[in-house]
Amino acid sequence: MTYPQNGDDGYQARSNGFSNFKSGGNSGGGGGYNNRNGGGYNKTGGGFNNGRFNNSFGDNSYNNRNGGGYQNNFNRNNQGYGGNGGLRQVEWANKKLRPVEKHFYVPHPSVASRTPFEVEQFRKAKEITVEGEAPNPIQNFDEANFPDYILTEVCNKGYEAPTPIQAQGWPIAMSGHDMVGIAQTGSGKTLAYILPAAIHINNQPPLNKGEGPIVLVLAPTRELAQQIQEVSNDFGRSTNIRNSCIFGGAPKGPQARDLQRGIEICIATPGRLIDFLEKGSTNLERCTYLVLDEADRMLDMGFEPQIRKILSQVRPDRQTLMWSATWPKEVRKLASDFMKNPVYINIGSKNLSANNNIVQFVDVCQEHEKERKLGSLLQEINTNADTGSKIIIFVETKKKVEGITRSIRSIGWSALSMHGDKSQQERDYVLREFRTGKSSILVATDVAARGLDVEGIKYVVNYDYPHSSEDYIHRIGRTGRSDSAGTSYAFFTPSNYKQARDLISVLNETNQAINPKLTEIAGKTNSYGKGNSRWGNGGGFNKRFNNQGGGSGGGGYRKFGNNSNNYSNGSTGYSNGFNNGNSY
Repeated sequence: MTYPQNGDDGYQARSNGFSNFKSGGNSGGGGGYNNRNGGGYNKTGGGFNNGRFNNSFGDNSYNNRNGGGYQNNFNRNNQGYGGNGGLRQVEWANKKLRPVEKHFYVPHPSVASRTPFEVEQFRKAKEITVEGEAPNPIQNFDEANFPDYILTEVCNKGYEAPTPIQAQGWPIAMSGHDMVGIAQTGSGKTLAYILPAAIHINNQPPLNKGEGPIVLVLAPTRELAQQIQEVSNDFGRSTNIRNSCIFGGAPKGPQARDLQRGIEICIATPGRLIDFLEKGSTNLERCTYLVLDEADRMLDMGFEPQIRKILSQVRPDRQTLMWSATWPKEVRKLASDFMKNPVYINIGSKNLSANNNIVQFVDVCQEHEKERKLGSLLQEINTNADTGSKIIIFVETKKKVEGITRSIRSIGWSALSMHGDKSQQERDYVLREFRTGKSSILVATDVAARGLDVEGIKYVVNYDYPHSSEDYIHRIGRTGRSDSAGTSYAFFTPSNYKQARDLISVLNETNQAINPKLTEIAGKTNSYGKGNSRWGNGGGFNKRFNNQGGGSGGGGYRKFGNNSNNYSNGSTGYSNGFNNGNSY
């Protein structure tokens, strides 16, 4: 048996207990660990190896929310991470810190001269909501007053204009303010914090030997961390800004050497970073620009104790930028505890809503029908779609991912699989093949639902409907990006009926056609106010900011592509070629 090692990443488990073994051990200790779901015990201590016990959960994992402790993901890659009790509390009052400069923004004359009315009209047109004192937004790259080395890279990339989060976020970030940005994946948020980070770095004293990074970016998954690193590479080469991507599931040696040689930007998942901090491979005393990317996702995955421990190691006069797709109370509490008078930006509706560029289809069916329907749907897409269109199929379990992937391959299509048991080498291969279009179908669990940034995804299929409307929106958000059109499909079975009203609310917000069968189910269930939406308060689909419930409403009809078939009572397919040619 292999045992989880300190420093790798895992998910919060919901196991019903654990088995104890007399040999093996969990490294790292630190504050103990606690099994919330029964059968466990609590062990206290700090920074020791416990050689008597090992917790085994099969493919599950769990997180101790009571401090220290372990978050273990017991799969074949042993991706859990150990207690953070080995980190000593820093007495910042006794530290002599070198001064830090955070304000570099000089408003362009055009920006400074705009009237409040003009600023308000621009924000309204771009769906930008601001709370707090914020500089006026910019409207083009020249108005950002970026240094030439930044503008050159922006021009080389072919960007035409800032996205809304960049237009408002850049002036705030370069003014040294703490900031909370609420925006969906694909909104351009990575560039919204990386460009100010490069400017911040180039205005600080150079790193001395043994000093840690100036910029720290925390991300929930290795895939997102690697994508952030790609952007960092693009905009750091011209000024020799060094970075490293620190995550579990990859060899520690090269990552440790990067940290010891010195890097200006550290992009990390929480578990592996804590491991290196505990071992003294790096420190965060020089970190003055801190980014939490997909903060809500990190909390969902149980990383809150680790995030809090890491943030305690960063000097208190830092600049902090937090990015999230949603604004639940847990994220609000984190912002309140670690940020100073932040400016809040929200892009788009304050309701978490699906992208208007995505046409959504819902097939109400039985569980045993789904595999046949998937085959028909893929055949239809293959017949009607543009060559090279990419498809993501989301399923619930790792076992089912592999089974569906084999079934797709058996009928002659190239398909790849992605889930938590994949090694880092396998993950890298799959993403490379999918990005380049060598394989156009990816079957995945939710490990790929958030932060996966791949161009050309035209279709998302929810083979297994997710447990919440929020996850549904994030899944289908892999398509319809950068103002391009996308299409999503969902198989909705009896086990999902309690979510019918929440789903109808999501569909109504973007004026989608409503399957009459879905409306009928919603009318027969008591799901209103009891859906699995993560916000919990209120009925229907809740708002990101004030948790007020949303309602459900009318439908309408929408044609699929060039087909003339649309929703009608009494049948269960989408259009020609799907479900043997039947239509709704």
